[in-house]
Amino acid sequence: MKLPFFNKINLHISIHTVIDVVILLLVCLIIFNLVRNSLSAKPNKSEKSKRPISAKMVHIPGGTFTMGSPVNEKGRLGNEIQHQVTVSSFYIGNYEVTQAEYKAVIGETSRSVYSESDLPIGEVSWFTAVEYCNLLSRKEGLVLAYKIIGTGDNRIVTWNRNANEYRLPTEAEWEYACRAGEITEYSTVPTMGRSAGGWCLVDAKPDIVGQKSGNAWGLHDMHGNVGEWYWDWYGEYDMTDQTNPTGAVYGTNRVVRGGFWYSSIQSLRSAYRTAYFPYSRGGAIGFRVARNEF
Repeated sequence: MKLPFFNKINLHISIHTVIDVVILLLVCLIIFNLVRNSLSAKPNKSEKSKRPISAKMVHIPGGTFTMGSPVNEKGRLGNEIQHQVTVSSFYIGNYEVTQAEYKAVIGETSRSVYSESDLPIGEVSWFTAVEYCNLLSRKEGLVLAYKIIGTGDNRIVTWNRNANEYRLPTEAEWEYACRAGEITEYSTVPTMGRSAGGWCLVDAKPDIVGQKSGNAWGLHDMHGNVGEWYWDWYGEYDMTDQTNPTGAVYGTNRVVRGGFWYSSIQSLRSAYRTAYFPYSRGGAIGFRVARNEF
């Protein structure tokens, strides 16, 4: 006679137990989400510094390569003497800074005659390129790469190599990244365009960035489009084995690499070197950015 009564009690207890467990699980889930969101909103600084902020950058693994060109390479110049160079891992833009990217950081377009948003920036001086890097770093809360003293053509620029920053690549980094393991004249086939005689003139302006095939490391427009500013003062190579070289101690010209959209085919080679005054604003000179690996 008492069995149904006890069954009701047991059922009653079981229902309350299930409800308590469900409530406990919900509370735990809420606490877990609050903790996870808090961690996401305030990432660890050391972890944040290890990843590139720009989604348009490519990680380049460090290594040793032969910089320069062999004596039998067609179009070779005397400033391309081969030597061994070791480069640490770094990040580099997978294409040149565009007009749109430049405007977003600088606040205005360049003085180039072409201004379409997806074309590479042109007609910018080396000084403007380093200022862009600093402004982009400041915009993303990074330590600045460069300290700039003075104004005009007499500015003095020093590079804090330990900063976690946007910066210009070095000449050695560029050639290493451009070759992507290749030892031939080009890491991709340059586009010859419509003109004859070994010249690459297609139109009176460069191409949209990233339209041509990239090299083995996913880098575009390494041979042609616009020439690119690099950190180094131009000078003769140091023929000893080098690790992360940064060019001559001092000079009058800064290195420009990659050739131009109107260059001869020989001037688009991976080893080709040229240089300009840092205040020059050639319509065919732009740049791409790099960052240290942290």
